[in-house]
Amino acid sequence: NPGAHGYELLALMEKRHYKYIVNFTKGSFYYNLQQLEEKCLIEQIQQKPSTSGREIRNFKVTDSGKAEFEKLMIKYGTKSEYVNLQFYGALLFADEFDKNKLLDLIQSQIDQTKTRIELLDEYLSITQEIPGTI
Repeated sequence: NPGAHGYELLALMEKRHYKYIVNFTKGSFYYNLQQLEEKCLIEQIQQKPSTSGREIRNFKVTDSGKAEFEKLMIKYGTKSEYVNLQFYGALLFADEFDKNKLLDLIQSQIDQTKTRIELLDEYLSITQEIPGTI
């Protein structure tokens, strides 16, 4: 959301129910904005005067931030674990990611799931008991 200020971004995260994917508080959110700025992944753009007299800091993602975003999308988009929150977290940003690359990430998830199912089928074909049952 280029040009948004912290409060707008926080409200957007709340509206999109990110709390189910990412644990954050208002304080931690602003701390993380500061960290992203220090790492040059976002930068402050023209400040808008506030009617309340408070400083409003507006941000945009830098080229380095875009590169890091792509790297993280690929990292978490290819992860597949028992509880697959990383991939679902990556899907929150699907509208901002290259559609063809996103389709590749989804296909990767499908392939990994098929492999797991094949391994489970193989295991079930050689045993009549499911471990841990009485």
